[in-house]
Amino acid sequence: MRLDKYLANATDYSRAEIKKQIKAGEVTVGGSIASNPAQAVDENSDVILHGASVSQPRPRYFMLYKPAGYVSVTKDSEHPTAIDLLVDEPRSEQLQIAGRLDLDATGLLLITDDGQWNHALTSPKSQCNKTYRVQLAEPLADAEKVARKFADGVWLNNEKRRTQPAQLKMHSATEAELTISEGKYHQVKRMFAAMGNRVTALHRERIGAIVLDTDMEPGDYRPLTEEEINNV
Repeated sequence: MRLDKYLANATDYSRAEIKKQIKAGEVTVGGSIASNPAQAVDENSDVILHGASVSQPRPRYFMLYKPAGYVSVTKDSEHPTAIDLLVDEPRSEQLQIAGRLDLDATGLLLITDDGQWNHALTSPKSQCNKTYRVQLAEPLADAEKVARKFADGVWLNNEKRRTQPAQLKMHSATEAELTISEGKYHQVKRMFAAMGNRVTALHRERIGAIVLDTDMEPGDYRPLTEEEINNV
């Protein structure tokens, strides 16, 4: 990693400010005064700023209960973002959302600053199961037939292949539980639309082995446990 990025990640300084500190001779690496912001360093490097040792912060992993009305992006000019709910966390601008939810959807979001973990979770190759509670506009006609179609894969408009097998359970005539292993654009809504129905509310309960805490309220978040982090 570049020295200026390393220090910006580990402190409250911007990279521009770090470059000024390096130019002023306030940074040493391995006991020698650093002069090049692009100098390569890693977690084992002995980096000193203003006489104090600087090390990289540990990666962070959070479970967030996303309320409706928040977008799953880091910045947006029209709507509040899920990251805004963690604004009191240090270096919140470095946090990433691992798997999105629609503006009007609620439920489990995973947020991290560990890019490799994020990729492992969201890559199409991972086929990570996600479970949603779905409210429908109309009673689902012939639910058993729909469940078989979902298990076989559904053709969606403008897609080149069927959806991956999905599991449908009905809790009432208009309340469903759907588990999918991919994340196509508006996939859950489009799957039920293909069956002639409309989703009126969508709530994500689970991603892989991580389940949204039942005692959390919309807007609440907490760090993931070591077990949850390692089970992704």
